[in-house]
Amino acid sequence: MIRIVIADDHPVVRAGLRALLEAAEDIVVVGEATTPDEAVASAAELTPDLVLMDLQFGQATTGADATTRIRAADLAPPVLVLTNYDSDGDILSAVEAGASGYLLKDAPPHELLAAVRAAAAGESALAPAIAGRLLSRMRSPQAALSGRELEVLQLVADGATNSAIAARLHITEATVKSHLVHVFTKLGVTSRTAAVSHARAHGMLRP
Repeated sequence: MIRIVIADDHPVVRAGLRALLEAAEDIVVVGEATTPDEAVASAAELTPDLVLMDLQFGQATTGADATTRIRAADLAPPVLVLTNYDSDGDILSAVEAGASGYLLKDAPPHELLAAVRAAAAGESALAPAIAGRLLSRMRSPQAALSGRELEVLQLVADGATNSAIAARLHITEATVKSHLVHVFTKLGVTSRTAAVSHARAHGMLRP
């Protein structure tokens, strides 16, 4: 039996996922979490075989942050990201945090169940579109931003100042500026606005 914790801040989504998962004879939902902190605590207390993790919880801490903490623990369960977001920044942050798989919420039920079983068994479970995006980045690494660079640029796009970005990511303002210089160089732009515009046009950031 595959024991799962669902981490998502939308009750309707959690209820739908629970119904879908528990309709399968080999899956049981042992817990639900509505925040990243609850997800980390549930993973430690309930020792599930898999954590099904959303990325955005309407707060500064993200599902990627929770994934990093969960995966750093002893005997850590695999984490399968299930989200609405498919920007390069979201994908990279999840993969770099240690997620075993990445699926979009509009995935067909059979695809979700297959991904759950694969991730719980220790296998990679990337949606075809997500795998294609990662492969494209590997084929053209010279133009690709790193996960941290995309994280900084997403915060810029959200309207955060350098000082706010530094506080959010626990780095110095000088490091933020350094990341932005690298971003400008890689994208061939000279301003924050141009960088955000270019990144959104190429699917690197959320709209």
